[in-house]
Amino acid sequence: MANSDSVVVVLAAGKGTRLKSALAKVLHRAGGRPLIEHVVRACQPLKAREIIAVVGHQAEEVTAAVAPLGVKTALQQPQRGTGHAMLVARRAIPSRTKFAILLPGDAPLIRTETLAALARAHREAGAAATILSAEIEHPAGYGRIARSENGSVTAIVEDSALRDDQRAIREINSSIYCFSLDKLWPCLASLRPQNARKELYLTDVIAVLRQKGETVQAVLAADPDEVLGCNTRADLAAVDAVFRRRKRDAVMEGGVTIELPETVLIDPEVTVGADTRIEPGVQLLGKTRVGSGCTIRTGCVLDDVVVEDNVLIKPYSILTSSHLSRGAQAGPFTHFRPGARLEENARAGNFVEMKESVLGEGSKAMHLTYLGNARIGSGSNIGAGTITCNYDGVHKYPTTIGKRVFIGSDTALVAPVRVGDGAYVAAGSVITKNVPPDALGIARGQQVNKIGWAAGRRRELAAGDKTAKHGARKKSKTGKKTDRAKPTH
Repeated sequence: MANSDSVVVVLAAGKGTRLKSALAKVLHRAGGRPLIEHVVRACQPLKAREIIAVVGHQAEEVTAAVAPLGVKTALQQPQRGTGHAMLVARRAIPSRTKFAILLPGDAPLIRTETLAALARAHREAGAAATILSAEIEHPAGYGRIARSENGSVTAIVEDSALRDDQRAIREINSSIYCFSLDKLWPCLASLRPQNARKELYLTDVIAVLRQKGETVQAVLAADPDEVLGCNTRADLAAVDAVFRRRKRDAVMEGGVTIELPETVLIDPEVTVGADTRIEPGVQLLGKTRVGSGCTIRTGCVLDDVVVEDNVLIKPYSILTSSHLSRGAQAGPFTHFRPGARLEENARAGNFVEMKESVLGEGSKAMHLTYLGNARIGSGSNIGAGTITCNYDGVHKYPTTIGKRVFIGSDTALVAPVRVGDGAYVAAGSVITKNVPPDALGIARGQQVNKIGWAAGRRRELAAGDKTAKHGARKKSKTGKKTDRAKPTH
């Protein structure tokens, strides 16, 4: 697929006013990535000499988005149309380059295979320009491909300029082209801004090439979705839906069960192993990797999480930048912040929060627990309501809990502190000192039992109640008002 005599030019200078956003159009996201990143990634396998992005609005931000992908930029300032953008790109195009594949930065659904087929058709025909076109059900708003009786392209007619006999045309211009540069540059030089906005348009080049008798052809995209642009928020949503469907289909093709797939969101770099089951409402984001034989239940959100084989994540758990080893279980309603890790067969239950902490092999923290900056050995049990007090308002400190440790419910571990292997900590303790191995740590107020106190208190309350009732009856007999309601007749 090498195109070493070609360049790719991505038009990314526009503002995107119909999006009604302070963010440049090409930086809006769909399918888990900025629009322009999808476009560049589709172009990279073509192996062109350069990929050049023409930037303008928010040029620094757009440049920052594409530079890590090896894209060069050319600044179009001010923006005077697509033809002017190509003239700006010319400064960055290496000498002796023969062809240019040009596409907008807001067409994220385009596939590498389609661009390769466009370039191949262009070369084989010896054309001056090859247009990627598509047939769509509702072409209103798009420029149409006008053809002669023999099928050759005669012009691109904008929607507003269509004659009555052209309105039935369903073949549209995608704004994706392949040009022979030795034919393009003279035509661009001859263009004049003959429109209200005083801009130069590439669509006008097509008419000039035809007047010169050059070959102009259009190649139909196999999938019309590929040419969808993103001019409105509704367009963004439609494109995102296509990306999400494609990704879900690919995941299911790999042997994964997805229940109610239309409710599940999976980012492009996510991988999922065979025989995993994903329930409705799940989001797998970033670079999450899920192994085989896992179950991810309703409403879970995983962002940059590693999940090894045979893991169960129960409903409505939120996990970020964490690691769950083979056979581990989390949830329901667990919250793993960055650096949380469950070792093999460890379990974190409902309303357990972990950050920068490791729960050792086979260990359990099943209820209402916070573990921050903690290291917990294998086979330990963390009782309900346990918290690691790791932050003093300025610094964070570690808590280390050994193997086979039993932490009683409602324990506060004030870091830095260590609990040795095999130790017990009594429920309700506030542990501020290290607990040696195999010791019992107790840190709570001394209990005092007052024998008979409760029975005496009940007698006292009963006596007071009788006195109150007797006083009320005396007031009633002397004719004074009482709180009792008078009978009605």
